[in-house]
Amino acid sequence: MIDIKNVSKWYGSFQVLTDCTTSIQKGEVVVVCGPSGSGKSTLIKTVNALEPFQKGDIVVDGISIADPKTNLPKLRSRVGMVFQHFELFPHLSVTENLTIAQVKVLGRSVADAKVRGLKMLDRVGLSAHKDKFPGQLSGGQQQRVAIARALSMDPIVMLFDEPTSALDPEMVGEVLDVMVQLAQEGMTMMCVTHEMGFAKKVSNRVIFMDAGKIVEDCSSADFFSKPEERTPRAKDFLAKILQH
Repeated sequence: MIDIKNVSKWYGSFQVLTDCTTSIQKGEVVVVCGPSGSGKSTLIKTVNALEPFQKGDIVVDGISIADPKTNLPKLRSRVGMVFQHFELFPHLSVTENLTIAQVKVLGRSVADAKVRGLKMLDRVGLSAHKDKFPGQLSGGQQQRVAIARALSMDPIVMLFDEPTSALDPEMVGEVLDVMVQLAQEGMTMMCVTHEMGFAKKVSNRVIFMDAGKIVEDCSSADFFSKPEERTPRAKDFLAKILQH
């Protein structure tokens, strides 16, 4: 579903990604973790071309992002993205937030877009809030609306960029529950997250990054249960986060 081949990226002379290569199969849930500044969010944003890269290629469902002929808005419409800070339109109601991209990007009628949006809102357990504005919702509810909005576009893959890191601890669970459900339904997912409980429970694979490089790319079982086989940097990371 996603093939990342030797991707490198620079900000001026500073290299943020170095020869990153991995692939994600249909139905796989892959967690990307690592210390702050390791390039995790940058990598995930290259997958739907929100971040340009200078070297290598990324192929999503057979379509090359590096190919200048690729229609990037069309590709992005099939790759759901959930950000750290929700990115909902504050001046639009929940229902309008769920329908606007369907109408403008997919060309759906307002009526069809509304049916699809409200179905996805129900899926994340928030039907009762359809007429509210984002500012009237808790952070956890806003993030679930953002997930429903992404799902309304019928994505072939979902990308999550630290979807719980801006939330109060009490709200993390309600967002992770929705993500667990999606994973169990077979959605292909790539998640940048520090939630190691979620990674252990749901992911098939863990990609560990450090200083812009993919240092580990292995099954979740191996990553968490065979620390002796990990690189020193991953061991150090695991020791710090798992001891609490």
